[in-house]
Amino acid sequence: MTDDMGTPEDSVVEPERSGLRANLRALYQCTNDFDFTRLFKRGLVIAVLVSVISIISLFTRGLNLGIDFKGGSVWEVPVTDVSVEDARDVMEGVGLGDAKIQLAVNADGTKILRVQADVTEVDASREVTGDLADLAEVPVSDIAVNTVGPSWGDEITRQAQRALVYFFIAITLYISFRLEWKMAVGALVSMAHDLLLSVGVYSILRIEVTPATLISFLTILGYSLYDTIVVFDRALENSSRTVAKTPYRVIMNRTLNQTLMRSVNTTVATILPIISMLIFGALLLGAKTLQEFGLALLVGLTSGAYSSLFVAAPIVSWLKEREPKFAYTGEAPVAMAAAVDGEAPGRPARRGAARRPVTPAAPVGAIPPRPRKTKKRK
Repeated sequence: MTDDMGTPEDSVVEPERSGLRANLRALYQCTNDFDFTRLFKRGLVIAVLVSVISIISLFTRGLNLGIDFKGGSVWEVPVTDVSVEDARDVMEGVGLGDAKIQLAVNADGTKILRVQADVTEVDASREVTGDLADLAEVPVSDIAVNTVGPSWGDEITRQAQRALVYFFIAITLYISFRLEWKMAVGALVSMAHDLLLSVGVYSILRIEVTPATLISFLTILGYSLYDTIVVFDRALENSSRTVAKTPYRVIMNRTLNQTLMRSVNTTVATILPIISMLIFGALLLGAKTLQEFGLALLVGLTSGAYSSLFVAAPIVSWLKEREPKFAYTGEAPVAMAAAVDGEAPGRPARRGAARRPVTPAAPVGAIPPRPRKTKKRK
């Protein structure tokens, strides 16, 4: 069907559909040409704002440390019709009114009353066990008691801090040797951002920090570093092929377009199993350890995908543009077709392709030469 002008009715929306398909096809084929440099400043502002909020929360609210870090005892009591208020009254009777009390259900359907308090003495722990047994009307032997001293948590904290320092030193030396020290600075800032954001989420939401959470925080750094090194390695390759003075932000923008799809695929492929672990393992099966481990990984991986684009890349671009070869003069950036291996913007390099000579364009308003007249042969 056509309108009065004789054109198809859906001719207006067809360009939008074709444009969307073209963009998705370009993204899949790594031939996209997004302008990341326009978002660098906004991305850094968001990263700084989130980091400041996390730091403020850490200083004001702190972390909700589990029993493994600050010491204490945990009682798990099988109950039927006991409420949290009833257990609170019992704990207030022994001077532990600030104890953490919650009801949970095991995988077999058993209702459990979980009580956590700062009790490390044996006599005090036995008194609480007896009172909870009387409340639930169960034998004392049915109550599971776990007591941890504060020295064990302090040792875990020291080992984690030592491992973090060694990891940062090793990564700095490796990136400086394999790539360059400016990229090592960008990678360290990016990893610090991811770690600070993950810890800040646990501080703001008051989620309990356990040894499994601590392991997740250290695992986040590896995933965050992977995306960053992929981007930096391609940026180093592109900068080595630069044949003219080109602002480094142009080279970095080209690099991000080339590695965007790879970063998206890696992040999605890693996050999907974690979401499945949280849904089936933590919510449906009640495995709390999976929840503690998976939530930190989910936050850290999402932050790592963001920081590799809008934290590490802008910092390295700013440092590299201090060099004369990559300095930014404020003028329009040199087109990538003339700057990097004679390639068109947003298109992948062709191995072994010869660079075509660039023909200067005719000045605007120039009069083309009059064609010569040829004499006809008699």
